[in-house]
Amino acid sequence: MPYLPDTTIAATLREVVGGDLVLPAIQREFVWRPEQVVRLFDSVMRGYPIGSFLSWKVSPETAKQFKFYGFLRRYSEFDSRHNPQLDLPPSRDVIAVLDGQQRLTSLNIGLRGSFAWKRKYTHSRFRENFPERTLYLNLAGKAPENAAGLEYDFRWLEAGHIDSMEEGERAYWLSVPTVYESSTMRELWRELGRRGLANEESPADLAQLLWERVHSHNSIQFFQETDQDIERVLDIFIRVNSGGTVLAYSDLLLSIATAQWKDRDARQEVHGLVDELNAVGAGFSFSKDLILKSGLVLSGIPDIGFKVKNFTTENMAKLADQWDEIAASLRVAVGLFSDFGLSGATLSANSVLIPVALYLHHRRATQTYREDPRMADERAAIKNWVLRSLIIPGVWGSGLDVLLRAIRDVIEQSAARGFPVADLERVMASRGKSLRGNDEVVDGLLDLRYGDPRTFPLLALMFDHVNTRNQHHVDHVYPTAQLKPGVLRDAGVGPDERALIVDRKDRLPNLELLEGLENISKSAKFPAEWVAEAMPDESSRTAYIRRNLLPPTLPATLADFDAFYQARRDLLRARLRELLGVRRDEEVNAKEGSLPALDEAMEAEVRL
Repeated sequence: MPYLPDTTIAATLREVVGGDLVLPAIQREFVWRPEQVVRLFDSVMRGYPIGSFLSWKVSPETAKQFKFYGFLRRYSEFDSRHNPQLDLPPSRDVIAVLDGQQRLTSLNIGLRGSFAWKRKYTHSRFRENFPERTLYLNLAGKAPENAAGLEYDFRWLEAGHIDSMEEGERAYWLSVPTVYESSTMRELWRELGRRGLANEESPADLAQLLWERVHSHNSIQFFQETDQDIERVLDIFIRVNSGGTVLAYSDLLLSIATAQWKDRDARQEVHGLVDELNAVGAGFSFSKDLILKSGLVLSGIPDIGFKVKNFTTENMAKLADQWDEIAASLRVAVGLFSDFGLSGATLSANSVLIPVALYLHHRRATQTYREDPRMADERAAIKNWVLRSLIIPGVWGSGLDVLLRAIRDVIEQSAARGFPVADLERVMASRGKSLRGNDEVVDGLLDLRYGDPRTFPLLALMFDHVNTRNQHHVDHVYPTAQLKPGVLRDAGVGPDERALIVDRKDRLPNLELLEGLENISKSAKFPAEWVAEAMPDESSRTAYIRRNLLPPTLPATLADFDAFYQARRDLLRARLRELLGVRRDEEVNAKEGSLPALDEAMEAEVRL
């Protein structure tokens, strides 16, 4: 494996611009965060080594077996996260980067492009909330004291940041792309002169140092593989890229699928499906890992682990052949989850999607399944099973692959007879994943807080009258505005009792599900007052109280809170014990046991 002569960052990026340096399909996509790019440029400025790079010189004949991609220049979390596919001339060699893509992409974005990410506290569905930011170097001096240990003051700035500065301050912020575009130091001096900084020693020194690090310092070191044996190159790639923790095996699976699928681009298919599923309803947060794991399970591949030995040509061909049906089943499953009222904020374990999609896959269910009145009972059974599995701790944690294989066996044997709730619960319990609870589990659920992702599915499970197709809010029965520390103090509540009330106001006994308009009308009114206004007749008030497991006499003052809280906790506790089939602890331990199967205990945990 020859060692190529050292070269500069600028010369390397010119190869990127000219299409002489590309990315093979086996590469993962760009995953670095903005702060990582800043640290890289700080290292460049300080003259630190930024690591060696590995490339592969691919002959035209070998290149025909792969897809190749270009480097990202303007990265946006909103709509520009995927590398562009290249259509390379069929008669020339290709130089493909096997190791160093994250660093080279970061250099390309910092020196030639931009980075766009979502502003805090804004909605992710709107492009304007993902402003484009350019990397700047502050020529006024080195970085202020910081926990990251950065010496130079690089910042990602929006155009608005620069425009809002006073002219004197603005002059000191030099865009890093300006340095790359200045092919000679003379051009950069002219830029400093226009800013009135040419005669200021410190700013000029900083600008010159960055120019030299980019244009004249040979900091890029490439090793180049020339062997055309694809298996050897793939082995090199895996060894180089799987030594750390950033590259997951799912990245390798997606990369290898991309290289081996003949009639479609696996990367585009998977990323496109992820984006589509995450846009359903109120929005989800499924990952490519989950989609790939679903593909392994639904396509019937025996070993569903993210292991290199499973990435065979045969398995990838099987996945490609069934991809359209797999994707369709996932779409229906996610639509059902949205109908259940779930979203990225309330789906505490994405992995529960896989068994549901598998069942729908075996039933060849289409989107009409979500509306078909003949399937109403079956949909209710699926919803109940999903919600219970989300609220019981640890069901979708460690030992996931073992559990999914066991669930797949049950569904393959029983799907023709309907959703096999009893059989699923039996096999889950045998692996220490029982959906039955005990009093300890119930007490833990009763202490769930407002904002916990399990709170919505728990309330939806307990109050099955709720039509989750309509937008519902997790609402406080006793309004939080009346339970703030200052309000309690002014009402003469002592410190200890005040702390207890503040803690309890956000816990399950003070929570219910209300439709959006009801929640708005309720505002900060005491329960008795709001119900009297919203439901003038006695029968509707009684029905509301029964549906929501509220004490018969609703509280009307602050002094009623403690009695209300205890009474509602008892009512919820009884309902939960019934729903979770709570028996005496000794019965549960004797019949189900608590030890997981040996293969599960030894299996590495996979987080989806």
